[in-house]
Amino acid sequence: MANIQSQIKRNRQNEKRYERNRAIRSELKTRARNAIEAAETGDAAQAEELLRVAQQRFDVAISKGVLSKNTAGRRKSRLTRQVRSLLA
Repeated sequence: MANIQSQIKRNRQNEKRYERNRAIRSELKTRARNAIEAAETGDAAQAEELLRVAQQRFDVAISKGVLSKNTAGRRKSRLTRQVRSLLA
């Protein structure tokens, strides 16, 4: 346990950020899974809509600093490719 006041505050801040980032990452996984499941059922319109929503959430994660721009771009690309191949 830290004795220095600034380190105690830093630990509190880190804990808050960790929880916030974890929630965002969890949501990204859920949105991606929903898009893939919709594509597997063959519902093209719903799959495209869920894919669009998932891509928007990746952009939000970039702006909040949870994911880097390249990481989010790679994940969006892979997700799009997977959904489109399942619909084809």
